[in-house]
Amino acid sequence: MSTLSTRIAAANSPASGVVAKLSRIVRGSIAIVVFCALWEILPRAGWVDATFLPPFSTVLVALFDMTRSGELAEHLFASGLRAVSGFAIAVAIGVPLGLLIGWYRTLAEILNPLLELFRNTAPLALLPVFVLVLGMGETSKVSMVVYSCVWPVVLNTVSGVRNVDPLLIRSALSMGLTPFQLFRKVVLPASIPTVFTGIRVAGAYSILVLIAAEMVGAKAGLGYLVNYSQFTFEIPKMYAGIVTLALLGLAFNQAVLLAERRLTAWQGER
Repeated sequence: MSTLSTRIAAANSPASGVVAKLSRIVRGSIAIVVFCALWEILPRAGWVDATFLPPFSTVLVALFDMTRSGELAEHLFASGLRAVSGFAIAVAIGVPLGLLIGWYRTLAEILNPLLELFRNTAPLALLPVFVLVLGMGETSKVSMVVYSCVWPVVLNTVSGVRNVDPLLIRSALSMGLTPFQLFRKVVLPASIPTVFTGIRVAGAYSILVLIAAEMVGAKAGLGYLVNYSQFTFEIPKMYAGIVTLALLGLAFNQAVLLAERRLTAWQGER
């Protein structure tokens, strides 16, 4: 019995938690390390043309040079500000609208045809319209991000509200909750995981659409950096911009995951 207790205590010790976290990090890093190693080896071995795919170390040197000169920070700040602004506006619009549509059937019947029309219209197809109407400045780029992000947020929020377990609703009604209390204490908390699924999708869309928008008429931003570097044949800088975009998207996703964990802590470890 004492041996069993010792094993349980060891498994629950802080050291064992640290080891488990390190083990997860190592396992999650294997694929990235292999990918970077192949990126380094293939051009140097002559299996791919190093002119068009320089070794990973060359890209890192270009990334370091741009970081040291401040060029990368300028482009990263421009893209980050546009992406965060558009994303935040989309969430501020999409979540309340989705909650209303999901809760009020009449409103859903009125707005569903319009929602289906707009959500099936590719944002990039409307890029010329945004540029014509709003100009080449910041407004058109942020508006493109808002347009692309708002639909996944709205649709997932509607889905979250409508797919709340009916047993929870019946139990709450049996305890005499008013419709407002039912929505606030039961429906809203139960729909949060699905809402955050839409928010995470919107976060990915914000980066993708912004890059395309920055390739048209922008003078700063990671999309402009990638496009301009390709045009001037500064290929290492182009790949450095692409790597930075990947890291920005990863940071976006991790920030949303952290917010989701904090808001759904009551559900326990999932």
